[in-house]
Amino acid sequence: MIRYHAVIFVLLFVITACASLPENIDRIESHAYTDTQNTALGKEFQQYRAQHAGQDGFILLDSGLDAFVARAALAAAAERSLDVQYYLYHDDMIGRLFTGILLQAAERGVRIRLLLDDMDLEGRDRGVMALNTHPDIQVRIFNPFDRKQSRGTQFVTGLGSITRRMHNKSFTVDNVATILGGRNIGDEYYEADPTVEFADLDVMATGEVVKDVSKAFDLYWNSSLSYPAESIIDVTPSDEELQALKKAMYEFMQAQQSSVYMTALKNSELMQKIKAGTVDYYWGDAVVVVDDPEKITHSRDANDLHLVAQLAPYFEHLEKELIIVSPYFVPGDEGVEFFRQLIAKGVHVVILTNSLASNDVGVVHAGYANYRDDLLRIGVELYEMNKNLTRAQRKEKKGMSGSSKASLHAKTFILDRRQVFIGSLNLDPRSFYENTEIGLILNSQQLAEYMAEGIINGLDRNAFRLELISGEDVDQILWHGYEKGKPVVFDVEPYAGFWRRLGIGLLSILPMESQL
Repeated sequence: MIRYHAVIFVLLFVITACASLPENIDRIESHAYTDTQNTALGKEFQQYRAQHAGQDGFILLDSGLDAFVARAALAAAAERSLDVQYYLYHDDMIGRLFTGILLQAAERGVRIRLLLDDMDLEGRDRGVMALNTHPDIQVRIFNPFDRKQSRGTQFVTGLGSITRRMHNKSFTVDNVATILGGRNIGDEYYEADPTVEFADLDVMATGEVVKDVSKAFDLYWNSSLSYPAESIIDVTPSDEELQALKKAMYEFMQAQQSSVYMTALKNSELMQKIKAGTVDYYWGDAVVVVDDPEKITHSRDANDLHLVAQLAPYFEHLEKELIIVSPYFVPGDEGVEFFRQLIAKGVHVVILTNSLASNDVGVVHAGYANYRDDLLRIGVELYEMNKNLTRAQRKEKKGMSGSSKASLHAKTFILDRRQVFIGSLNLDPRSFYENTEIGLILNSQQLAEYMAEGIINGLDRNAFRLELISGEDVDQILWHGYEKGKPVVFDVEPYAGFWRRLGIGLLSILPMESQL
């Protein structure tokens, strides 16, 4: 009996323990610079816009190499400010290169405001504070973990609070150019990891819309949920340590100049266009859609704080076609009904998501799999990414030419081939209700048609088409695709072994959809 009560006491202690953060009263409000039109970038983009009736300009960044080149080129041209907001910021080659370009800008006197979610920062407080001590770099951490408790305990005791994260991704330079999309900072997002590559998408934008992105950044930066790094991290690197870290960073940057990856960056398509002065833009008007940071402290039905409510009018006016690309897709009964209504009024709905083999978060696939039959039954044209390589192909592709595994990570949808959404939003409960997100609605028929044609024309080559076969006792899904240029049909999840399929099947019956 004594042992029983001791166990209960321990469990109650763990369950009732809660994170204790300092009161966030030391943060000083700051805002994006508005007088940047006379910077080099400001003058350049004003000249472009003058030729296009003052519209916003867009460049698609669908290549990981081009996506890094764009960030590096903008940072190198920055004169006043860099406002940087990310969910994940890995301590890998790309993370160090990215830190290097921020540090180089700061050394020129550019103000750096770096806002990071705390999800990826475990064990890295000393490096964070090393950056934060630079006079022109300020680091803030969104919804931080308590450094005095283990993260595991906080995940258990803080379910529904600490598990709600800032998923936003933005990179804004001199308040005149911005990059938004699906990419975090890490090797796999920029074609720097030979073992895995995310098929992702960003957009670089310039014009009046950039000011709205900056306003969104300011909203998060000045939020009570964003803590100055020094207020929660009790680490003070010595001057000697700071100098050593700076020296190591510059040595790393120098050593990378002749690396395979740096060579690939220099030879990327966008870099060649920048050198030749032939960068082409799409032109139109853009609208920022963004969650309020207070979303994560309020009830999940507080729709006035949600990005999704801002998107609703665009969907309500659909007439012909909706194309969705979402790596993590869990529509729920409400979503299935929404697609049913669209199809009933004649809208063609095409959805591309990850297969079990390409999904890097298997538990999300379990949630999605529960809705496949219903989606196919109502007439959704459903595709799953097809990426399978033989051992010989994997060996051949190691290096800059490709990867041994690919996973869909782009988040975009195209409405009636007139408007395009690109951002951080996945079509799943976690993005809708738990995390915060940001994206752009691009009003450009030329861009929308280009993207729609590219996606539709690539489906046979890059994806499996799912077909629902109705039987007397049970329905069955068939996966139609191509393998080595020849058509193939699978009657189970392609390229996924028995035990993985069994595990996903078991997960699919658990009541955890709201956290997916």
